Amino acid sequence: MTQASSLTHLLESLENMERRKLQVSVEDVLTAAGRRSFGPMLLVAGLITLAPLIGDIPGMPTLMAAIVLLTAGQLLAGRDRFWLPQWLLRRHMTRKTFDKGLQRMKKPARWVDRWLRMRLPWLTGYWGSRLTALTALIIALAMPPMEFIPFSANGAGLALTLLGLGLVARDGVVLLLGVGITVTTIMVVAANLL
Repeated sequence: MTQASSLTHLLESLENMERRKLQVSVEDVLTAAGRRSFGPMLLVAGLITLAPLIGDIPGMPTLMAAIVLLTAGQLLAGRDRFWLPQWLLRRHMTRKTFDKGLQRMKKPARWVDRWLRMRLPWLTGYWGSRLTALTALIIALAMPPMEFIPFSANGAGLALTLLGLGLVARDGVVLLLGVGITVTTIMVVAANLL
């Protein structure tokens, strides 16, 4: 699979996955997105958390947090290929639910892609991607309690989506927006827990 260069391209890759299957597993999604690339993996985790019907499934934000924790941790450790446990890769949802979520995201994806371009590319390089991984780790650690705070998981999904988009499009401005959404979301969660 070629590396996704836009949100629309990534959604097309996910939509064109093997159509005969009645179930879509985490492994299917990650294989379609590109198992070696941190940006698309973050983007997929964010989109699934944000997606209507899919992200509302109980436990889905925590599952996406586990994927982000494992991949971000491996990136920080210097690995260039990500390993995920089989129990996580085998988790699945119906193809019908998955396709409905994708359809609802197509129009917003085209709108978002018009605004992406290479800006502040040094933020998406070696050190920038490590800082992004650290930010993603913070989000992932905060996601399980977010399932009990209405709409806070949407903030985490938006932050992960922006971080992933920033890496995929090499758009440092989008990465900075993702960091800002992360800080805001963590503050909202902390205020609700205290």
